[in-house]
Amino acid sequence: MASSSSPQPQQVNVTDLDVPQLADVRRQLEEELSHLSNSYTQLRQAQAKFRSCIENVGQVKPENKDKTILVPLTNSLYVPGKLSDTEYVIVDVGTGYYVKKTRAQALKHYESKVEFIRTNLEALQETITKKQENMNYLINVLQMKLQQQASGGKDAKAG
Repeated sequence: MASSSSPQPQQVNVTDLDVPQLADVRRQLEEELSHLSNSYTQLRQAQAKFRSCIENVGQVKPENKDKTILVPLTNSLYVPGKLSDTEYVIVDVGTGYYVKKTRAQALKHYESKVEFIRTNLEALQETITKKQENMNYLINVLQMKLQQQASGGKDAKAG
């Protein structure tokens, strides 16, 4: 996702790093994994919200006209109301903007949002998997270096 004009990060072989440097790289990888995992969770929540919107639009049908419904004013406050127009719905298109759309247009809008998030989730999952593989490799190298230090210290004491 970085622009092609930005310089590529330098490749460093982790086996060339000493233990404190490996620990720093491990902390950095842990932070990145935490951030990516949080982003993944937020995307899943957004996807669930859009799927819920699809279900809600599905409930707006001609046979429900003039029926009493609960209208959300906030996430936790609902007031009773009557469904008077079953052909059009108001769609939140983001940043406080709302658009009047037909049910079919609203369904298409929300389905495209769900699909867009799905592709982003797949890409993010690949990134998380690669970072986890890097972390596992780094931990193996770190353990190897610590074992070498421990056996090196024993050899020095024995000799």
